[in-house]
Amino acid sequence: MDFGLSEEQESIQDFVKKFLDDNATVDEIRKIANGEGEEIEKNIFDGILNLGINTLLVPEEYNGLGAGLLHAVAVAQSLGSGVGPIPFVGSYVMAPIAINLGGSEDQKKNYLSRIATNDIRFGVGMSEFVGAREDAGIEFSKNKINGRALFVLDAEKSDFLILANKSGTLFVVKSEDKGVTMNRLTTVDKTRTFHEIILENAEAEILENTSENNEIAKKVIDAGRIILAADTVGASEAMVEKAVSYSKERKQFNRTISSFQAVKHMCAEMAADLEPCYSLVWQAAYSYDTEEISSSRLLACQSKSHVSEVAKVISKKATEVHGGMGFTDLLGLHYWFKRIGLNRQILGAPEIVREEAAELQGFNQ
Repeated sequence: MDFGLSEEQESIQDFVKKFLDDNATVDEIRKIANGEGEEIEKNIFDGILNLGINTLLVPEEYNGLGAGLLHAVAVAQSLGSGVGPIPFVGSYVMAPIAINLGGSEDQKKNYLSRIATNDIRFGVGMSEFVGAREDAGIEFSKNKINGRALFVLDAEKSDFLILANKSGTLFVVKSEDKGVTMNRLTTVDKTRTFHEIILENAEAEILENTSENNEIAKKVIDAGRIILAADTVGASEAMVEKAVSYSKERKQFNRTISSFQAVKHMCAEMAADLEPCYSLVWQAAYSYDTEEISSSRLLACQSKSHVSEVAKVISKKATEVHGGMGFTDLLGLHYWFKRIGLNRQILGAPEIVREEAAELQGFNQ
């Protein structure tokens, strides 16, 4: 039996990858990372949107494509490969899923159709539910929301925010509400933004079906973890390709370093470690759409934790193959390295996610 991406999914993946290859070179990514490429970033974002990524997970009745998570995984792999500096996992994966599963019919009509037509964009903050902190938290009373949410995804230039509290209830808040303050967080990854959201009596709307059901919040997080794993796979693939390509060009002692056995072994090990990650992530996405929650959640945890560990080793080895040049800004290898590192932590570091997987299998009882 063949298992992999369909022709349609491969086509979407190729379109995104080619667009980023042509329009998001290392020099352009560098300008964006240094805060000098706002127009470049906008052009990249508009170009990717023209490929329809905002419609992928919006049901057909709300003017979307009604595709499955595997389509989004195909896009995420290409975004990771090209260190795409655009919002995706929060705005166009987690937000549509949260609204479709947790919203009332009126909420779905109001928000999903406008996501599909690109009239609105969402940021998503699930950190309180994934791992609440003592100095943060969200309180809701009389349609007002107060508190602080950390590591909110895709909040920059968003129109609305979907925020979770500790119990898994999801709230929709207008980004421009006078009670909302956004503080951009400093992270190692300069290709994407993460924010701290401070709420002071901001108007909030509960996604109707989440008020007494935290399974929806868990489902949203599962999707986010699978997409982050796919992004990491794409970034790791790019680092392996760059390492192999560099080894064929760089010469020492009048011979290319690719002829050295140690370098051959490093490249072979990276490729061998990465190969099973493709099928793991694809299976997790397929399971998410077709299987029971317990089995799909386990695969989401396993894909996020395993890919994070494999990618950490690959990013280190790929940098070592480049020698001292691997640490310079000239090659820009650090953009992939740092993206992998931050993906590892968002929505749960490997040790946290593995603990959840153990609980699902009854090992912690």
